[in-house]
Amino acid sequence: MKKANWLLLTCGITLLSFGKVSAQLDTQHAVGGRFGSATGFSYRYTLAEDRAVQGIMSLQSNSTSRRFRLVGLYEFHKPIAENFSWFYGFGGSVGSFRQKDVVETTQNTDGSVTTRRIDHKSELALSIDGIIGVEYAIPTTPLSVSVDVKPYFDFLQESSLRLIDPLGLTIRYKF
Repeated sequence: MKKANWLLLTCGITLLSFGKVSAQLDTQHAVGGRFGSATGFSYRYTLAEDRAVQGIMSLQSNSTSRRFRLVGLYEFHKPIAENFSWFYGFGGSVGSFRQKDVVETTQNTDGSVTTRRIDHKSELALSIDGIIGVEYAIPTTPLSVSVDVKPYFDFLQESSLRLIDPLGLTIRYKF
């Protein structure tokens, strides 16, 4: 507990020790790739110097399932230092969820083998999403790099809250 308090105190002093910081969203558009537990494309449109909307199209696949999602987020950006900011936001997503097909093989008592294939159908995926992260705008290039956590609550498949699973690294080209 003491380490957590020291970390919060250090972060607070660091944030307050910077002088006036300029606007962090200096371009109208930013497009790039998002990598992590789900991989996809990201597009951000700046509404004001401290607000933006972001769209993410992502694919996620593991040994048992595949997920496709279109995510829309409304974000607030706050400066930390020159070319460095943090952001948070909320939104939702729609997509599809599919369990991968399974082949079951069973050994019968007479020695023969029975193979059965279980086909799964796609399902609609709906969720409420949040996002919090930090972004660094590389000063001599039109590129920015951000790291974020994007927790979401699935309504239909498992009705579960996913907090750490959707960790992501995004590299964007700003124009």
